[in-house]
Amino acid sequence: MTKVKENIDQLCINTIRTLSIDMINRAQSGHPGMPLGAAPMAYVLFTRHLRFNPKKPDWHDRDRFVLAGGHGSAMLYSMLHLCGYKLSMKDIKNFRQLDSITPGHPEFLLTPGVEATTGPLGQGEANAVGMAIAERALANRFNKSGLNIIGHYTYSIVTDGGLMEGVSAEAASLAGHLKLGKLIYLYDANDICLDGPISLTFSTENVAQRFKAYGWHVQTVKDGNTDIDAIDKAIIKAKEETSKPSLIIVKTTIGYGSPHKANTSSCHGSPLGKEETKLTKKELGWNYEKEFYIPQKVKAHFKKFEKKDIALYNKWQVMFNKYKKKYPELAKEWKRVWTRGIPADINKVFPKFKTGEMAGTRHASKKILNAVAAKMPEIIVGAGDVAMSTLAQLDGMGVFDGQSGEGRNIYYGVREHAMGAIANGVAYHGGILPFVSSYFTFTDYMRPAMRLAAMNNLNVFYIVTHDSIAVGEDGPTHQPVEHLMSLRAMPNMIVFRPADATETEQAWKWALANQNQPIAFVFTRQKLPVIDRQKFSSVRGVIKGAYVISDPPDCKAKAIIIATGSEVHIALDAQEILARKGIKTRVVSMPSWEIFEKQSAKYRENVLPSSIKARVSVEAGVTTGWEKWIGFDGAAVGVDEFGKSAPGDVLMKDFKITSGNIVSKVMKLLE
Repeated sequence: MTKVKENIDQLCINTIRTLSIDMINRAQSGHPGMPLGAAPMAYVLFTRHLRFNPKKPDWHDRDRFVLAGGHGSAMLYSMLHLCGYKLSMKDIKNFRQLDSITPGHPEFLLTPGVEATTGPLGQGEANAVGMAIAERALANRFNKSGLNIIGHYTYSIVTDGGLMEGVSAEAASLAGHLKLGKLIYLYDANDICLDGPISLTFSTENVAQRFKAYGWHVQTVKDGNTDIDAIDKAIIKAKEETSKPSLIIVKTTIGYGSPHKANTSSCHGSPLGKEETKLTKKELGWNYEKEFYIPQKVKAHFKKFEKKDIALYNKWQVMFNKYKKKYPELAKEWKRVWTRGIPADINKVFPKFKTGEMAGTRHASKKILNAVAAKMPEIIVGAGDVAMSTLAQLDGMGVFDGQSGEGRNIYYGVREHAMGAIANGVAYHGGILPFVSSYFTFTDYMRPAMRLAAMNNLNVFYIVTHDSIAVGEDGPTHQPVEHLMSLRAMPNMIVFRPADATETEQAWKWALANQNQPIAFVFTRQKLPVIDRQKFSSVRGVIKGAYVISDPPDCKAKAIIIATGSEVHIALDAQEILARKGIKTRVVSMPSWEIFEKQSAKYRENVLPSSIKARVSVEAGVTTGWEKWIGFDGAAVGVDEFGKSAPGDVLMKDFKITSGNIVSKVMKLLE
């Protein structure tokens, strides 16, 4: 390697490197290769370009930075500590330890300055696209001449592995299409992955040409190990290119400075060890023996940048105060969208549905979505090339333009995985409420992003339709069977499967009032009659997750039928048949397991009395898990195999999702 005479920049970069490898050695786990190789680009980005205030990490117009290669977390924590964020040396030394705020991969909401939870490769790249979309949408809505209160950049350090992932390709393709000129990737191109050199897997692809084909502005920095001025100039050029997103390919050496492990996969995910660390520090020209050491001149140097960053924030604050005086109503709206407030009169805009009216729950949702979105301009809706079927579309509200930020419908194309991850980026950013839509069965493609949304309390709304074998002729590939249980198994995910238009309305009202987690609305394609609420219980029980929709006149049921979605109607038919046979049953509609679980034990007992052992569940999906509500002695009516191609009503009979089968199950339990 080339020896470089130490100057203050080099000393700072080596401080980042040595803090990182000390962290990893102490934890006896971690990824030293990336911090050693990518420290120069991180240093240049944080000190010469990123606009942020470490004392106000939630400043709305800060530049966003996503470490897409989350395995390089030690480097990020070193940067945040040096830049003045509330991340102490004790926190640095507790890297990867129980209950520390410096976990193995960066976690949103846990560590000040961390903008997104990364680690699953490809997610961070797509998150950055979502952040860039949110910036443009907010700029379009709130900026006024001479008072541009939103105008920041989104940066991401991406990796060889991340750019191999399909989700990053989907996201980059869309970003190029949208011409997101304020999005900049710095590609840590070290040609090494965990299993060895990328020549094993990534030998024929020209990343630069691929991104040019996507419509990106592409540059290459040949020496990312030492030439920080070249990195700086490349970022400046990227910022000047306003009509395209930018990719800066920075050629680096993984494990730079390590005599025996540099440029090998052995330093990707394993500590250097005590002896190799000593040799590496010597090779870097690091003349300090103490671990976790930060030279005083490095502290002073970063303090200058901290003062500069705070001054930028103060300047913005002066501008925003002028904005509040000139545009007081917009300033109130600004505050509302960032605090996720709901207009006080929102319930007045909800459409009314007549008893007996035939409406698929997807149709009801479309009416509600458009009415609510007219009142809440922060709502942006997107679909994976199925908006005409899922009906998740804002009528007359335009197609999103990545240059101006105009339009509130994002056409994601057939890119479900990126759609989910981009929506997460929008939610991470804040100020915009993202809705995405697909067929329910294709949540399989979105699942990694949905999991991260749940993990990070991201308020993403999923409108998923064609919810069961009732999809019909499209066959088993398009008929979700295991999907309801799959989403219910995901911690912190709320799943609604409403029975009719009125339950859909209540689900929407609950969701808008509880904006602290992702919510999946699972809707039917087929039309369903609006339930007569004069005959059956009030629909307000939906906000409890489950409620008694129908009881015998004397409330002395001998059995309980629990149903969701379209199967509630079948359960009510079965109840009538059983009543004619002299068998008293209760029907419970359970649109959301998760919300019902949160209710008091008293309420749950009132709905599902423990004294009634004869219970039957009815849902056109797998029955695994229903024993939670029906017990091991109950009976489950469902679909424990993949579907078939035939008309939906024919399939429901073929799979015995019928009132007759429910009646038989109840009678057998009562024998």
